[in-house]
Amino acid sequence: MRWDAQALVPAPAQEASGPVPALLPLAGLVRSVTTPDFAGITFHEVTAKSVLNRVPTGSRMPFEWTVNPYRGCSHACVYCFARKSHTYLDFDAGLDFDSQVVVKVNAAEVLRKELAKPSWCRQQVALGTNTDPYQRAEGRYRLMPGIISALADSGTPLSILTKGTLLARDIPLLKSAATQVPVGLGISLAMTNEALSEAIEPGTPGPRARLKLVSRLREAGLPCGVMAMPILPWLSDSDEALDALFASLAAAGATGVTAGALYLKPGTREWFMKWIAANHPELAGRYRRLYETGSYASKEYRSWLAGKVRYFKARHGFSHSAGFSHRDLDDPRGEEAEYPAGIIPEAPAGGLAQGSGPAGGQTGQATQGSLFQL
Repeated sequence: MRWDAQALVPAPAQEASGPVPALLPLAGLVRSVTTPDFAGITFHEVTAKSVLNRVPTGSRMPFEWTVNPYRGCSHACVYCFARKSHTYLDFDAGLDFDSQVVVKVNAAEVLRKELAKPSWCRQQVALGTNTDPYQRAEGRYRLMPGIISALADSGTPLSILTKGTLLARDIPLLKSAATQVPVGLGISLAMTNEALSEAIEPGTPGPRARLKLVSRLREAGLPCGVMAMPILPWLSDSDEALDALFASLAAAGATGVTAGALYLKPGTREWFMKWIAANHPELAGRYRRLYETGSYASKEYRSWLAGKVRYFKARHGFSHSAGFSHRDLDDPRGEEAEYPAGIIPEAPAGGLAQGSGPAGGQTGQATQGSLFQL
C-alpha cells in the first residue's frame, strides 16, 4: 500500500505527491488519509499529548488505567457499546464510528514517556476497552508492538481484549512480555453463525478465524479468556446456538468464558434498532418491548438467559469459570461483568509463565468489572 501517496480529505485537486491538512476540529491532527485498500474509511492521524487514561473513580472495572490507540472502529459492529464516544469528537455514533477512525500515531512514544515518570505505580493497563486495538488499520500503523514493549519494559501488567486476528502477529512479542510482567488476553466472540456475524459485525474476522486465534494463543502457552458478548435475543440465544458456541470455545482451549445479553446504551440503541428494523423487521417490536425500560433487557429475559448460560457452560467444562455477566438481576444499573480466567493478568504462584491449565480450568478467581462489547 502506497500510504503516503494517498489522498487527503477533502482534496479534489490534490496531487498524489503529498497530502494537505484536513479541515477537522481534532486536537493534534496531522492529516486525514483515504486509500482504496480501506474503501469508505478515512483515517485521521493525530499526535496525542497523553495516552494513559485513568478509569473514573467509582467504576467497577477491575483496572484503573487504559490505553486506546484508535478511536472509531472499522469492525463496524452494529451493537458496539462505544459508539456514543465518537460524538465527543463531533462525529456521529452510526456510520462515522465505522468509517472515521482516529489514529494516535505517536501512542507508543508518548506511553513510554508516561510510564517512565517516577509517579507511575505500575498498575495494570487494559487495551481494547473502547475500540479494538487490532482492527485492520493496525496492520498498517503497527502501534501495538511499541505499546506492548513499553508496558513490559516498564514492569506494567497488561491486558488485551480484541476481535482482531491480527493479534497473532504479536504472539512472539506477547510471549516475551509474559516473562517480564503478568499478561492477560481475551477474545470477544459470542456466536458461531458465520452469516449472522458477517451481517452484524461486518468488518470483523469471522467466528472460525477467532476460534483459531484462541487455539494459537493457548498453543503458545498464553492465557485466553473469551467474552461471549453480546448474546442477541432471538438471533443467537437458542439452545443450538449456545451449545455450538460453548462447545467450540472448549475445543479451542479457552481458559474461561463470560457470557452476557445485548446491552443497548444511548447512541448504540438507535443504530442497532435501525439495523433490526431493516434486517429483521419481524423482531423490531419484540426488541422495543424487551428494552423498553432502558439499556438492559428485562429482568425476566436476563434470568432466563443466565440459566441457559450456566447449563451450557457446565456441559462443556466451564463450570468453574465465571458464569453470567449480570450479577445483580434485581438492579440493572448495578450490573457488571465477571471477567473470565485469562483476561485479567495474574502472575501464577510459580512465576510469570502464562497459560497453564486445561480449558475451563482456572488458577484464580475471575475478577468482576463492567460489561464490554467491542
